[in-house]
Amino acid sequence: MKIIVDTCVWSLALRRSKEISNGIIAELKSLIGDFRVQLIGPIRQEILSGIKNEIQFQNLKDHLSGFPDLQLKEDDYVLAARYFNICRAKGVQGSNTDFLICAVSANHNLGIFTVDQDFQHFSKYLPINLHKPNTQ
Repeated sequence: MKIIVDTCVWSLALRRSKEISNGIIAELKSLIGDFRVQLIGPIRQEILSGIKNEIQFQNLKDHLSGFPDLQLKEDDYVLAARYFNICRAKGVQGSNTDFLICAVSANHNLGIFTVDQDFQHFSKYLPINLHKPNTQ
């Protein structure tokens, strides 16, 4: 199964101290090596946002170019709105991008690799598959 890698995982691997996230980084490397990583445009945008140095921006953009975006369709956006409404009715808040990730996961049979605990709350009400890293 292919896996949508959430922005927070990319951020741990690309921008932050490696000591605190070695297991997450190892899992991301494994998914990349197995050609299981799936990227969507909104996550690409989040990863690249806030990089002040143009050289760093270009380098990261070039590295991410090896991961083509899954082309999203109208159904993905409509389902994301439905998921937003379902969760909101249950008192669970999330971002539009988070619900789009959930919708794409459900519509395209993709797992979600994230360290964002909001997805645990979403999974109580939405048919999403959260990827659990190998603990070997």
